[in-house]
Amino acid sequence: MIFVTGGTGLVGSYLIKALVQEGAPVRALCRHPYEGPVLTPAELERVEWIQGDILDAACLENAMEGVTQVYHCAAMVSFNPRRQHILFQVNIEGTANVVNAALEKGVQKMVHVSSVAALGGGNGRIDESMSWNEESDNSRYGKSKFHGEMEVWRGIAEGLHAVIVNPALVLGAGDWEKSSAELFKTAYDEFGWYTDGINGMVDVRDVVRAMILLMNSPINAERFILSADNWTFLRLFSEMATAFGKRIPHKKVTPFLAGLIWRAEKVRGLVTGKDPLITKETARTAQALSYYDAGKITATLDGFSFTPLEESIRYHAAQLTEYYKLERSITATPGV
Repeated sequence: MIFVTGGTGLVGSYLIKALVQEGAPVRALCRHPYEGPVLTPAELERVEWIQGDILDAACLENAMEGVTQVYHCAAMVSFNPRRQHILFQVNIEGTANVVNAALEKGVQKMVHVSSVAALGGGNGRIDESMSWNEESDNSRYGKSKFHGEMEVWRGIAEGLHAVIVNPALVLGAGDWEKSSAELFKTAYDEFGWYTDGINGMVDVRDVVRAMILLMNSPINAERFILSADNWTFLRLFSEMATAFGKRIPHKKVTPFLAGLIWRAEKVRGLVTGKDPLITKETARTAQALSYYDAGKITATLDGFSFTPLEESIRYHAAQLTEYYKLERSITATPGV
């Protein structure tokens, strides 16, 4: 039996789809019923769904009864300072609970989905050898994922076989009101602003493929960056907009303007009680020039390669167009 946490999320849903198509028995943890374009009704029926939470240690122990493999995909993504407590609870305490249950139930192997944010980030070339600096200006999300990784390494020291993957920005056709799938909605809605920032990006299907290959390999106690290429955000949103037949971004956000925006959003959030659309951390990330090196995974997994990002964007845009019954604009501006 294979156990998946975060089964209704972007990575979790694509992972379950791949496992079910292989005929594997899957048990998945979810907080809410699945809604989205990835899993079909027939695929949903082939999964043993358990409604619960990774903060519930007893629930996890019961869910892992008879389980041999665990994929830990559940996590919280937030850059709102006011949500730091729950962010740390889910990504650190929740991961500790998953590790403890896996050790208690004698699970053979676990694959933990972390993030490149756990590497420290910043400008320049980044690979798995990066050393975390607690005093650096890292995001709260990055800190939560780093300390979550520390729980996995603690589990490894206690005898758990585990591998960590660190995906860059994950591109996929999930619920576009949530997670990184929102980027496609932003492009479809013709958001006109862009930054000069650069970041790593990867197709969710490649993330899943790497996870399954690593799970079924003898590899243990390693971490791997998953990033197909490093693109500017202008190129990313331009390719997405073009795939939908929409106008590409055309107004540049300078660092000074970004500073004004996140401060205004902070005030708006304090007044309305709603999450700010842009925070100091997201504004900084959007301006950073981060180049992620995924050479380790391609050198380790024989024959593994990443899907070109242009192909990924066209594929997922088509999936979203069909699912949401979208219409292409007849006045679209060509891409760059």
